[in-house]
Order: sequence, then C-alpha cells, then structure tokens
Amino acid sequence: MAHILLVEDDKLNIIIFTKLLERRGKFQVTHSEDPEIILELCRSQEIDLVLMDISLNKSKYQGKFIDGVEITKLLKNDPATKSIPVILTTAHAMSGDKEEFLTDSGADAYVTKPVTDHEGFIEQVRRLAIISKS
Repeated sequence: MAHILLVEDDKLNIIIFTKLLERRGKFQVTHSEDPEIILELCRSQEIDLVLMDISLNKSKYQGKFIDGVEITKLLKNDPATKSIPVILTTAHAMSGDKEEFLTDSGADAYVTKPVTDHEGFIEQVRRLAIISKS
C-alpha cells in the first residue's frame, strides 16, 4: 500500500482528499502542513508521494511563511527526497498557471481543486506512487 503525504491547510479539503485516497485508492494517508514534519517524513523514506497544496496560509519554515511551491523546491533540491513524486493542487487555476507552477517548483504533476475525475486522479496518484517505489 502506497503512503501519501497530504499537505493541505483547508479542513474540508483534508477530509475530501483523505476519504478519496483511502477509500477509492486504498492508500495510507498522513497529513501535515508543517514544513519541518513534511521534510522529516519524506527523509524517512516512508512517503511514496506528496499531494501538495500550493496556497498554504499558516506554514512557516525557519521563521518565514512558506507556500507549497517553496516546500516542493526544498523536497526536489534535497538528494534524500528529490525522487518522491509531488502533485501540486490548487483551487486558483488560471491559464498558464500549470506550466509556471510545475517549472518553478520541479513538481511532477498538477491537479485543480475540486477534483472532479476521481478515477483519473486515483490512477494518476497510483501511477506516480508506483514509479517512486521502483
């Protein structure tokens, strides 16, 4: 069973993503929005994929507020965590955002919220999580 780290600050989205990932995907889900915990969990090699909200409002790292793009950069620039797939999530999608966010962060994929194609989303998570295990 793949272990998904859900980085999200909206309580409703946490519930929706957790239920979707656990029930439909049969994934193990852990949630955190604390960058220190996120880095620690990913370095532990227990995480197979990170589902990363771009717009985090309360996350602080080294005394500064940090968003999901910056946390993803930390993960992708760390030799111990760079191979873990990261899927960015956002509710504020505009034309050109996807390419910009993927390029800026180094993330592996991008999904807009709310997720309407549940099966397609679960398949994308499964495919990327399996790649990280091989």
